[in-house]
Amino acid sequence: MASRLVRFFINAILAFLVLSIGLVVLYRFVPVPVTATMLMDGNGFSKDWTPLSRIDRNMVSAAIAGEDGKFCGHDGFDREAIERAIERNAQGGRIRGGSTISQQTAKNVFLWQGGGYFRKGLEAWFTMLIESVWGKRRIMEVYLNVAETGIGTYGVEAGAQRYFNHSAARLTRSEAARIAAVLPLPKEREAVSPSGFTRRYGNSIQARIGIVRRDGLDACVYE
Repeated sequence: MASRLVRFFINAILAFLVLSIGLVVLYRFVPVPVTATMLMDGNGFSKDWTPLSRIDRNMVSAAIAGEDGKFCGHDGFDREAIERAIERNAQGGRIRGGSTISQQTAKNVFLWQGGGYFRKGLEAWFTMLIESVWGKRRIMEVYLNVAETGIGTYGVEAGAQRYFNHSAARLTRSEAARIAAVLPLPKEREAVSPSGFTRRYGNSIQARIGIVRRDGLDACVYE
């Protein structure tokens, strides 16, 4: 009985490894058709997969400015940000994360929303895989296509059409910054005529876009 149980777990682990690696390799070349988050969205979902070549560089710079300033320099994990998040969370209040764009992409594509050590462990595994197999440009391309940008809206193309009535190929710095400001809480924030914190955060991201360009913090996406 014990040997059967051991064989079952070994086979389950091997099957998971083969499936996970296979999916990562597949999505290196094929657009992600749908995610668990989209399927579980009670509002339905609207998306429009768009190659990175047809997404304005302002959006890439805004995402890095707002979500992950070290995107081009880390291996998928920003250890300093994780340590700061742990320290803040230990003090109580709203739980804050230290996830990079790579981690968010791994979670959005292969897993589900929510916490828990098991899911975080799987997230780490998929993050290592996509960093190794996809590279930074593909990670950014997938991220900008699967990230939730509004209620029932996924990807920056659908977001640009929803908020500004034109494609993501010609986003101004202000428009890109507003979409980036929505990303952390897409069901609660509005990119059109934002107010309060969302407006201030969007203005801050817009200002940092210039720094991203000046310092080449998005260079790995365009090498």
